[in-house]
Amino acid sequence: MRIDIEDLSVEVAGTRLVHDIALRAGSGRLVGLVGPNGSGKSTLLRCVYRALRPAAGTVRLDGEDLHALSAREGARRLAALPQEASTEFDFTVAEVVAMGRLPHQRGSGRANADDRDVCARTLARVGAAHLADRGFLSLSGGEKQRVLIARALAQEPEVLVLDEPTNHLDIAQQLEVLALVRDSRLTVLTALHDLNLAAVHCDDLHVIADGRIVASGAPYDVLTPELLAEVFGVRAHRVRHPETGALQLLFDRLTR
Repeated sequence: MRIDIEDLSVEVAGTRLVHDIALRAGSGRLVGLVGPNGSGKSTLLRCVYRALRPAAGTVRLDGEDLHALSAREGARRLAALPQEASTEFDFTVAEVVAMGRLPHQRGSGRANADDRDVCARTLARVGAAHLADRGFLSLSGGEKQRVLIARALAQEPEVLVLDEPTNHLDIAQQLEVLALVRDSRLTVLTALHDLNLAAVHCDDLHVIADGRIVASGAPYDVLTPELLAEVFGVRAHRVRHPETGALQLLFDRLTR
């Protein structure tokens, strides 16, 4: 399932935060949004997972207006992991993952055997089956992120929207989380803070500055020293990973 964002603008309290953004995330591709803090990445993603309604423009899933879908139908097609995703109550891990089945339940809303099977499989898929009976609040940051990804996958969506999914994780956890996302084979639209992670894991990148897309394309084509100096205010050196050949960036302060 592809995502098309068409001429989308967002205003909050009379201030325009996002200006006429158009982009596509092709079916099965991992598409990254990168940009400085406050550039509009999270605001754009909130429109995609319907936490925010745009002032203008449309978000489409395979050509269908996302905001025209019912909440239940939208949740069957698209799952989101916002930056602030958490739970204040100490549900067990199994209970948190089971919340992902709510869009598929009717009547009493009780989980049936199929729901329980999906939840067990998604927990195993993210390597967290052993945590099922643990309290969510007792988990480490990396464990929580795995569980929240399992909850999103339990929705059985076709699209994942992730806002800084590697925040507050150590490097091993960051790599594990992005490997899980890549292995999902879903259409993924994600904001990432770390440009090197974005360069390695994303099929396509869109660079956002001041609420506008200023560059789009494959990571190697987009993350040029000139653009990184202009948008991020750093001097960048591009190198290749000695084993994988993937683009990696080394940074210095930009002296003018």
